Parts: sequence; C-alpha cells; structure tokens
Amino acid sequence: MTLTRDAVNAALKTIDDPVSGTDIVSAGLVKALTVDGGTVRFVLEVNPDKAENYKVVRDVAEATVKAMEGVEQVSVVMTAHSAPKPPPDLKGGSRPQPQGPQKVPGVDRILAVASGKGGVGKSTVSANLACALAAEGRRVGLLDADVYGPSQPRMLGVSGKPASPDGKTILPLRNYGVTMMSIGLMTNEDQAVIWRGPMLMGALQQMMNQVQWGALDVLIIDLPPGTGDVQMTLSQKFAVDGAVVVSTPQDVALLDARRGIDMFNQMKVPIVGLIENMSTHICSNCGHEEHVFGHGGVAAEAEKLGVPLLAEIPLHLDIRTASDGGAPIVVSKPDSPQAQSFRDVAKALIKGGHA
Repeated sequence: MTLTRDAVNAALKTIDDPVSGTDIVSAGLVKALTVDGGTVRFVLEVNPDKAENYKVVRDVAEATVKAMEGVEQVSVVMTAHSAPKPPPDLKGGSRPQPQGPQKVPGVDRILAVASGKGGVGKSTVSANLACALAAEGRRVGLLDADVYGPSQPRMLGVSGKPASPDGKTILPLRNYGVTMMSIGLMTNEDQAVIWRGPMLMGALQQMMNQVQWGALDVLIIDLPPGTGDVQMTLSQKFAVDGAVVVSTPQDVALLDARRGIDMFNQMKVPIVGLIENMSTHICSNCGHEEHVFGHGGVAAEAEKLGVPLLAEIPLHLDIRTASDGGAPIVVSKPDSPQAQSFRDVAKALIKGGHA
C-alpha cells in the first residue's frame, strides 16, 4: 500500500489536542506535512504559553505515524511562535546597543568540535560523539559546518533534501536520535562547493538561524580544519559554550592543534578538552600494539593547558568501516571497546555540564 498524506492526516486525527478539545489536525497544529517514500516529516506549531502541554502529544504523534504500514522514518519538529513584537519607537529613546554572540533559540549548549588540520578524524569523532550523547538520553543536534568537505550525511546514513515549508525555515533530517543538517544534503555527493568567505559566513548563519532545530540539550558543530572564516563567524555571532579539539599524536598535527586552541582562546571560547585520535593500533592477527603516529603528545598538551584529555581513540578498522557504512561504531557495535571510548567522552561531557 502506497503511503499518502491523507493516510497520515487520518492517523494524526486520532490524537486529541489537550487545549482545544478537538484533534491536532482540526486544531490546525499540523503544518508542512510531507511524505517522501517511507519518510514522513511534519511540524507541530503550538502556542508558546502551552508548549509544556504538547511534549507528550509530540511523542504520541511520532509513535502513531511510525506504527503505520510503509513508514520507515518520522521527523516531528515542535515549534512555538510568539506574538509579533510591536514596532520600534522611531521618535526617540535610546539607540540599540551592539549585541554580542547570540544563543540559538531552543538550544541549551553549543559545542564545537575542531582540529588544526584535516585528516585527523574530527568528523568521525563528531558523528560518534553525537550518537553517544543521544544514547545517553540527551537531545542532540549535529551541524556539519565543514562546507568544503561535508561528510556527516554519509557517516550518519542520511540522504534526501531538507524540506522548507515556507521557503525560509529549513527542516533538518534525523537518524540514530541525532537531528542533523549539512550543506552536503543540498548538493550532489561529488559536487565541489566553490565559495568565497562571505558565502561561507552566510551559509553558516543560515544553517544556525533558519534550521528548525527544536529543543536540544546540545548542538555539536563539526567545524572545518584550520582557523578561518567559519570558526571566526561561529565564535563572533553565536554563544559557543565550549570546544573539543581533536588531534593525532604526531608533532605536525599538534602544531596545528595549538593554533586552533589559540584561536579559541582569542575568541573567548573555553576549551572543554582534547581528544587524541588514532592513538594506538593493535594488530588484529597477533595482538601487537604499535603507536603508528607516536603517543602521548596530546596528553602532554592537555596537561600543559590544564584541560582534560577526554580520550585516546585507537586507530581501528571497525571505526572507519562503520562510518563509511553510514552507522557510526557507537550505533553499529555499541558494546565494542572502540564504541566505549566515545561513550566515555559523552559521559564526561555530561558530567562536566558541557552536553
């Protein structure tokens, strides 16, 4: 049986609206309903004064649609629109003061995952960390801000174009309990993004402000390598609560990592901790442990800075194949020692109040 909008609407009509006494469809709460194959997306637009009443309704709506025949994935975003603000007084009064970094509505914390150079596994860490936090019960968003090399759609097994019900608001996609947005969802996988700085900054601000993130405990930003426009715009425009810096142990990677750390210090973004990736390799045949890229450099740097060394992630084939296959190792092999490394980082961040 082909899944249709009418069928989904009929299912949603069985759910009562706790405020109006009718069902949520008749009350006009269901907006931007789209059915794309087995994927169903819609928005619950509620009164901000009654938002607490609708958290259970949102869960029931998601479960009801998910139980329908032919439904493979459901994305429900709950929004609460306030009454419009009165126009400003143009006849006098004080001038508006310059505003500093702003919070993203509905997002409790923003955590940047950065690296000084490319190829150190920052995106792999970001994807696994997001899934690990979701597995710990956190409400997690992941923004792939690596515009030139977006890899999160592949790593999280997400495809398809994000919907935009009004031409302004962008509805993110969701998998493994993680709400995700990436410029890679809007381009072909092998298409180059050839943008100058102003376009990069505009794209970042659009993905932060116009994506309907919903209510999140933490929004993880997978930053591009280096210390360029994206990092500066993020730190200047948005209230970033902390940064996790990823590096491999060798001296060349650490030199670049130090530059990234210095940039965050100048931008007044606290360093939450460091992660040493590809820390050690254990031969799958003989069990011999070898430090391919050296060992201990990141730990020494963390001690020098007075910040935690959050993890030493091994160089392991399963981590790579899981990410390439669209299911990070935290999801595909949750009981493995490699997955446990990421779960330990997630628990440490939660305990420290960073996620």
